[in-house]
Amino acid sequence: MRHAAEHARTRTRERRHRLAVEAARLIAEHGVRDYHQAKLKAAARLGENDDHDLPRNHEVEAALREYQRLFRGDQQPQQLRHRRDAALEAMRFLARFEPRLVGAVLDGTADEHTAICLHVHADTVEQVLVFLADNAIPFDQRARQVRLDRTRVEEFPVLLFSADGLAFDLTVLTREQLRQAPLDRSGEHAMQRASLAMLERRLLEEEIDAFDGLPPIPPMRT
Repeated sequence: MRHAAEHARTRTRERRHRLAVEAARLIAEHGVRDYHQAKLKAAARLGENDDHDLPRNHEVEAALREYQRLFRGDQQPQQLRHRRDAALEAMRFLARFEPRLVGAVLDGTADEHTAICLHVHADTVEQVLVFLADNAIPFDQRARQVRLDRTRVEEFPVLLFSADGLAFDLTVLTREQLRQAPLDRSGEHAMQRASLAMLERRLLEEEIDAFDGLPPIPPMRT
């Protein structure tokens, strides 16, 4: 009995790992950015009909990082840095709305399919709409449900636009949301987010680390 139970647990772990790896591949190769959708597509592709025991988001993220390391190691870091630099410029531009960087550009899994996701904060969405219009930035407006805490889910405006060939995704939150971050994909933890100052500091640290990794400059010949 004990052996059978252990065998069942092993099969479940292996199944979850296969699904996480396939979901990561779909995210990396086809730009499926919604983790739950990627898991469902992975289950369908692998012929897994039971979607009640899908891998957790952190398992998919770990598989995605490993996929990028193995197959995109020469491209993904540059794509990530390009988007972080663009995020920095956008956050300076949107400074009056106290932007916060969220999502794959912040957590390091961004690639060529990834939009730069920002939370901006205003008393009304019209303030952001007028600002974009005054700066001649065309955009599409949609809506997104955001889990504020374990009991509250509310719908907020989303503004989508492109600049310099990159996609931007702005969720317009109220200023009171600055005090407490919404929950992440798991619905259990506060979402990671970075202010302008935090992003500036991170990029500076990356530049210092990269400089430290350079080979020493050879001495000048006299």
